[in-house]
Amino acid sequence: MSKEAAHHHSKAAEHHELAANHHREAAQHHEDGDHQAAAHHAHVAQGHQAHATHHASEAAKHHVEAHGDK
Repeated sequence: MSKEAAHHHSKAAEHHELAANHHREAAQHHEDGDHQAAAHHAHVAQGHQAHATHHASEAAKHHVEAHGDK
């Protein structure tokens, strides 16, 4: 695997972990009745998910370039 593909996999994992943390924060704020803070954390989690999806797609592109049928 190329170093660039490995980087994208690592970044995807990092963003998934950050998204999960923000979802947990959102859940706690909902339980506490602080819906504004919950919405903030849910929105940030969605942003991390978008970054994770981007990096996973970039890693897949590297795989296709190296191993896909041409």
